[in-house]
Amino acid sequence: MIEIDNLSMSFAIASGRLDVLRGVDLELRDGQTAAIVGPSGSGKTTLLLLLAGLEQPESGTIRIDGIALDSLDDDGLADLRRDRLGIVFQSFHLVPSLTALGNVALPLEIAGADDAEARAGEMLARVGLGDRRDHFPMQLSGGEQQRVAIARALVHSPAVLLADEPTGNLDLETGARIIELLFGLHAETGSTLVLVTHDEAIAGRCQRVLRLHQGRLVEDADRHAIPA
Repeated sequence: MIEIDNLSMSFAIASGRLDVLRGVDLELRDGQTAAIVGPSGSGKTTLLLLLAGLEQPESGTIRIDGIALDSLDDDGLADLRRDRLGIVFQSFHLVPSLTALGNVALPLEIAGADDAEARAGEMLARVGLGDRRDHFPMQLSGGEQQRVAIARALVHSPAVLLADEPTGNLDLETGARIIELLFGLHAETGSTLVLVTHDEAIAGRCQRVLRLHQGRLVEDADRHAIPA
């Protein structure tokens, strides 16, 4: 489902160039769960943005469901995200002028789905927010906003779900509920889940734990053999 080959990325800094990713290779099968861990500034979010086609690498290739991202223009990348990817950001990124229902329905409406509102309502109910569908983001708690963001990411049944520190802005109790929800919905949908986290307990729930160290991706050896 995800293939990364010799991926590299660097950024200009005052003293020259900072290598964030160096020769990263990775293959994830359909339905696998993987955590990407590492210290702050190690490139975790950069890697996720590259997987989403929101940043372009300096070199190397990424394939999602057999499609090479570097073969797509901006419209093609937008279509890929619309059809095959779900993205959950740490900061929610909800549209403040839309209700919870409107936010969840948005990707379906962009895709031209006739039943966008009905499907959005069903997904909101699945994340426990059926009674909050008409509330705007500012009327929701942080945990409720994150549940809306998860519902929006999953409403179109994506093949790949990317989550960037989905509990980073939440208290411990709320964060724990969000993680239970995320893994529960993943089990139901069978999507491939890539989760960026600094929490070792959350990472330990994934089938694979991938650590970024000096720009390279290293898999925890004792978790390497995953049943097909």
